[in-house]
Amino acid sequence: MTSPEIQITPTARDAASRAFEVSVPVERVRRAEDDATTQFAAHTRIPGFRKGKVPRDLVRRRFADAIRQTALEDLVRQTWELARERESLRPIGDPQIHNLKWDDGAPLTFEIRVDVKPELKLERLGGFRLARHHHRVTDEQVESQLVALREQKAPWVPVAERAKPGDLVEATIQNLDDASGAEPELVRFVLGQGRALADLETQLMALDAGGAWEGTLRFPDDHPDESRRGQTRHVKATLNDVKRQQVPELTDDFAREVGSFESVAELRAAVRTDLEEAATREADTGVRAELIEQLAAANNVAVPPSLRDRAVTAYAKAYGVPDDQFPRFANEMAPVLEAGVRRDLIVEAVADQAKLHCTEKELDARVADIARRRGEAPGAVYAGLEKAGRLRELERSVTEEKVFAHLLAQSAVEDAHAAR
Repeated sequence: MTSPEIQITPTARDAASRAFEVSVPVERVRRAEDDATTQFAAHTRIPGFRKGKVPRDLVRRRFADAIRQTALEDLVRQTWELARERESLRPIGDPQIHNLKWDDGAPLTFEIRVDVKPELKLERLGGFRLARHHHRVTDEQVESQLVALREQKAPWVPVAERAKPGDLVEATIQNLDDASGAEPELVRFVLGQGRALADLETQLMALDAGGAWEGTLRFPDDHPDESRRGQTRHVKATLNDVKRQQVPELTDDFAREVGSFESVAELRAAVRTDLEEAATREADTGVRAELIEQLAAANNVAVPPSLRDRAVTAYAKAYGVPDDQFPRFANEMAPVLEAGVRRDLIVEAVADQAKLHCTEKELDARVADIARRRGEAPGAVYAGLEKAGRLRELERSVTEEKVFAHLLAQSAVEDAHAAR
């Protein structure tokens, strides 16, 4: 692909990426530098000259690096716009520039690489047999949830007994190996949750409140802090306080405290309803996952490596994975993220094919529904979602609902009830 001034040559492509080699002739480079010089000359203020009247040679000498950078950015932008138009690209990210070379008197050359939206051709969208596994909510699950609610409301009260797993302890830890005279560290944690060294927890459970223990603690070889792995500390631990949760009885008063329930019976019924709704959502998620798997297999949908790698890199960055741990992270997460990418590709392809993307009217209706449930004005909800960057997420949610409704209507779904 050529233009009178810039040569853009495709060098590589797969289902989700493109690469181009670019060569910008010397004459076009000089024109870009002249245009950049004109911009700087029009806005530059130098003592002794009126604005816009500074000699171009002086402007070039004083702002040489900035002019060069401006010209480069302009040429890259123009090249990318030309490549995107001529190749009808649908980028899903910003283009990346590689192997840039710009020597005086020589053409500007570089490589453009960009990820693009794959074009899937889904020949079969229906005729699948799916099993909907809906787990029945048991009385045991309801009672377990009620226990959890009681524990959430349980206050911590001081006890005169020795601590045991599940108790909240407060202790002072002094590092006797530290000769700097640093103040002892005050710690507070629940025993048995793995927040402290197991040996320290054992020693604290052997103390009465106010008692102290002195000895050596060793950090395990798999300690989260690599700098401490295998190290030892000579410490003095003083147990200051022991508290235990006082779980309230399941009474009508407790039900009224938890929410707008007049009795334990109403609370129990509400808990069962919540669990049943969760079980329904889980069953729906399972059906959708099975549908995606069968649809992908029937249409031989493969995830382009560039998109899989893009997803892995994005997640690693989001979770702050260190560079030295990236290979392991990529190896473990690649299959999971690849499945997510495959699902997104299929949903997007079906939405395109059947014209099921969320409309502005549907988005407004969903925002109004959220506002009604929150007791807020739709405009305020819309502004809040937009500010939080979640408006696009809501659009995708509506689109997904339409896509799966469209797909499930074309397949057979059999309910398979089961108790957990």
